Amino acid sequence: MKYYLIFKSILMLAALGTAFTMFFKKVRHLYRLMKAVEGESRFQPDRIKERIQVLFTDVLGQSNVRRKTLPGLAHTLIFYGFLAVQPHSLELMVKGVFPSFEIAHAAPFLWGAYLVIADILAPLVLVGFAYALFRRTVMKPDYLTIGRDAMLIILFTCVIIITFSLINAFQVVLDTEYNYAAVFPVSALLARWFDLGALTQTQARIGFELFYYIHIGTILGFLIYIPGSKHLHLLAAVPNVFFKPLEREKAMIKTDIEDEAAETFGLGKVSELNWKNVLNLYACTECGRCEEQCPASNTEKPLSPKNVIHDFKVDLLEQAEPILAGNTEAVQPIMREGSPVTDDVIWSCTSCRACEDICPVNIEQLDFILETRKHQVLMEAAFPPELQETFTNLENQANPWGFGNDTRADWTRGLDVPLISDHPEAEVLWYVGCAGSFDDRGKKISRALARVLQRAGVDFAILGPEEACNGDMARRCGNEYLAQMLIQQNVEVLGQYSPKKILTGCPHCFNIIKNEYPQFGASYPVSHYTEFLFDLHKQGRLVPTGKNFGKLTYHDSCYLGRWNGIYEAPRNLVASMNYPGRYVEMKRHGAKGFCCGAGGGRMFMEETIGKRINTDRAEEAAAAGVNAVVAACPFCATMLSDGLMETEAAVEVKDIAEIIDEATA
Repeated sequence: MKYYLIFKSILMLAALGTAFTMFFKKVRHLYRLMKAVEGESRFQPDRIKERIQVLFTDVLGQSNVRRKTLPGLAHTLIFYGFLAVQPHSLELMVKGVFPSFEIAHAAPFLWGAYLVIADILAPLVLVGFAYALFRRTVMKPDYLTIGRDAMLIILFTCVIIITFSLINAFQVVLDTEYNYAAVFPVSALLARWFDLGALTQTQARIGFELFYYIHIGTILGFLIYIPGSKHLHLLAAVPNVFFKPLEREKAMIKTDIEDEAAETFGLGKVSELNWKNVLNLYACTECGRCEEQCPASNTEKPLSPKNVIHDFKVDLLEQAEPILAGNTEAVQPIMREGSPVTDDVIWSCTSCRACEDICPVNIEQLDFILETRKHQVLMEAAFPPELQETFTNLENQANPWGFGNDTRADWTRGLDVPLISDHPEAEVLWYVGCAGSFDDRGKKISRALARVLQRAGVDFAILGPEEACNGDMARRCGNEYLAQMLIQQNVEVLGQYSPKKILTGCPHCFNIIKNEYPQFGASYPVSHYTEFLFDLHKQGRLVPTGKNFGKLTYHDSCYLGRWNGIYEAPRNLVASMNYPGRYVEMKRHGAKGFCCGAGGGRMFMEETIGKRINTDRAEEAAAAGVNAVVAACPFCATMLSDGLMETEAAVEVKDIAEIIDEATA
């Protein structure tokens, strides 16, 4: 026995040394690659206490994963069960090298309590995997895939868990100083089930050693395999969650287009990623939740956020050698011949942010898509042909339709709406936006909102011809140069008046002025009209007269909801203005609401692949059996109206401003 223990110590020391050396070599390679990319990261590592708290809620609490009840529960069982196994497995590794090592001698009560918990949690991992396999082999949702890599991971983990329980079962019947039967309740049952107590001590020792080597060998093989597999997220997910943006609000990455030293703009090669982008790639679990929520994926478009991240990661790893050597000229463009990242993939995105919002490890998929668009437009002049006219209109007339900007305030005729140039002391500057100023449907909404503001006694004014397009559409379509030109034009005008508060009717105006104008030195209090009017209603300044609109449902604007977390104010307004009518929710609502299809500049692009997104959403609204679907965005109102016309459903589309206007008249 003495010589066997010496042999075992040497063998385990060699195995552990080899495995950990290979593991750290692979991890070092991944870390060097993450640091070797060129891009600048916008992230500043601050608010450390809050980030530590995020680890407790999002990682240990599994809050993001549990947003889907049964899959979340299964993952939680796997997560905690696998985590619980590791300290005892580590002790077994150390004991393999130093046979006399025993943690129980130092802290018998604490170690015993841990062993009880670990012994109970370990088999629950198999329950979690059973459900995971059931989903992939029986339920088979389209966004879930099960390939060789996934099967190997499941096999590795199941072998680790099964051998862990069998090792414990043999420890129960072995004569040892520590009473393992008292701390292994599940394994003790297993020992009785297999009648291990009938074995001789030699037989029990052989069984223990056999499963010991299988257990430790599988763990070490798993350790070596992880850095090169899809389960790289086991290493990268925690730091990616730790470094995530702490606010829901998000700005697009600002490009210094006046940098004379810059050779390229946007994202054209994987070598131009920043370290946080690369960490995003490493963290992806390929769970498919982003694809499940993506409106493009749901309507047969070639875009899958999961596949975009996967394809970028594959591209990065395949071109690691020139990147690490600093030979970025040898790195191939992302959108090259044969690349799975095609024009149709990049331009199908509506920037609804459903992918980012649902991702359990906080990957920012839009950074990859929008920055690639930016490179395509600025460096390759490659974009959908219909955008050429839109860009020209924005450049010449500061609106996407090309109407003369001097007619921007024509919609106000007969309403006595003041211009800020005539009333610079106004309490509220209403930034009307292009849709509210020029689009026929948008002008009706603007007129309704003007009447409501006047009825509530709000001291407001508009910019009129001094207002230009907010820059959102140009920016999300990759034309950063044009977007910054429009933004700077507005920033200069706003600087002349220094408004006390800015009110917006369009969520796209609201988002960019609130979250992106500060990048250009313009920080002002900004409200979307739904929050602003709800406050007025609570103050008693907007009192409904009891008009019944029938059965209503609300369509969430992506740029109010997922981009800025505004879900309740619009709903509360609709419900409070519709008395004694009924309010119902569509199947996809709130954080899981479905896009209208207009975001990311798609309002001005043709939709020729698959089913139209607005038609899909309109069919859902019609299926809710409502009299009207209520919007809080002029683009949403237009898209839903067009979609409902195709469905021929007898459902009206109303903006919340129109509801309030009618309800308080």
